[in-house]
Amino acid sequence: MKTCDAVKERLCELLAERNLSVHALAIASSVPPSTIKNILYGKSHNPGVVTLRMLCDGLGISLPEFFQAKVFYDLDDEE
Repeated sequence: MKTCDAVKERLCELLAERNLSVHALAIASSVPPSTIKNILYGKSHNPGVVTLRMLCDGLGISLPEFFQAKVFYDLDDEE
C-alpha cells in the first residue's frame, strides 16, 4: 500500500469511529471540505504535514497517534 492510500484509509477509519462527516471535520479542523474530499477520493497524493496536523486537531488526536495505526506498518516503497 502506498502512503497516500494509508493516509486516506486512516482518515476514513477515524471519521467512522467518531461518526463524523467531512463537513463536521472541516468545521472542527478549519480545513476546507474540498481538501478533505481530495484526500479521501485520492486526488491529493501528498497532503502536507500542516494539513494533517490540522485534521488531527479536529479529530482530537496528535500526529503520532494518527500514524500509530497498523495501516502504516507495511507500506510499499515509494517511487
